[in-house]
Amino acid sequence: MSYVDGFLVPVPAGNKEAYRAMAAKAAALFIEHGATRVVEAWGDDIKPGKTNDFYTAIIREEGEEAVFSWIEWPDREARNAAWEKIMADERMKPEGEMPFAGARMIYGGFDSIVDLSAEK
Repeated sequence: MSYVDGFLVPVPAGNKEAYRAMAAKAAALFIEHGATRVVEAWGDDIKPGKTNDFYTAIIREEGEEAVFSWIEWPDREARNAAWEKIMADERMKPEGEMPFAGARMIYGGFDSIVDLSAEK
């Protein structure tokens, strides 16, 4: 089964388009280096939790939204090889200020244990 990198990122609401543009540029690089799918999803229906939720996880500040993202890879080996090349790629260098709070980004790699999709 596939390997997945997951991300939860706080983004100021006013930076939505700048974030989308940056994410689209990065997504193309991930695909170029072997990712099979890249998804960036802007928070739209996030309920407050009694103990924890997406907003407390990212230590949300006033005016920020949560972005939930994932990158699918064929396997962990492909992911590890790709990340090394991606981080060395000059096109990954930011152009100006980052449109999100990177210090509060949460991320990690996940081994798939269930992978089911509907046929279209």
